[in-house]
Amino acid sequence: MASEPDFSPEFPSDFGQTDPGLAVLRMAALIAESDAGPDEETLDLLFEQVEAGHLVDVAPSRIWPELVRGLMSPAPSKMIKTLRECGALFEILPEVAALVGVPEISDGEAEVDLGDHLMKTLDAAARRAAPLPVRFALLTMNVGKSDSPREHLPVHYKHVERGRPRIEEICARFGAPAACRDLALLALAECERVHRVSKMRAGPVAMMLERLGAFDAPERFRELMTVCACDFCAHAGREEQIYPKAALLEIALKACAEVAETGSAEARQSARAEAIAKAFRSERWSSEVG
Repeated sequence: MASEPDFSPEFPSDFGQTDPGLAVLRMAALIAESDAGPDEETLDLLFEQVEAGHLVDVAPSRIWPELVRGLMSPAPSKMIKTLRECGALFEILPEVAALVGVPEISDGEAEVDLGDHLMKTLDAAARRAAPLPVRFALLTMNVGKSDSPREHLPVHYKHVERGRPRIEEICARFGAPAACRDLALLALAECERVHRVSKMRAGPVAMMLERLGAFDAPERFRELMTVCACDFCAHAGREEQIYPKAALLEIALKACAEVAETGSAEARQSARAEAIAKAFRSERWSSEVG
């Protein structure tokens, strides 16, 4: 069990640095590693450091390791919540801070708050011991929804177009690894499509598998399935459920394993679609794929 950080009026003496801006981030990361949460005195102290402008001049390259530490903790939501409550989140990740209070449609619920939902997805990733690219994708994949036209809410039209440059800017700002950037952009474009995969026919499923890298980038494909599963399970009542769309795509992917990797791309695509259609029928998925 992680040791409990010292929530005294003074910042812990073992931070290894004296920059008060970094101390705010380190404290938030330590809180995410602990069973405890910050008390009011600690939050007040963190707020004072932010209000004094200590985060303004901290290089993003120095912020990134602290963000990674918090994201990879057992409870990443506690880091995000602490940063939000002391005002630091708006300073370092305004794109994420802007999601708080933004509504989105949820199956079985009237709507969810995207800020709260984000924190639940991060904790779901932690329970799965997910790698950093998965957690970073969950942190950033909805940033295009913060300024959706109010008259359309809780629907978010064209959020992918708004989100792509924001994710790219976040990655450039912090020097995030390419694996983080690639998965976040893939999740932005494909997560909602994966959630709707049961409405597709075998041909579009075969094309989706290729587009998602299931054949030539299997690790990234598995990470995307984890992102989608965490997004799904973060909704109320789904915490213990198995993500059904990943199961559907796994059936399709196994069916494609029997298809020879020879001939033209069109021939392989057609053969994969035929194999998927047969697998769906044998697994009683025919009603889902029409």
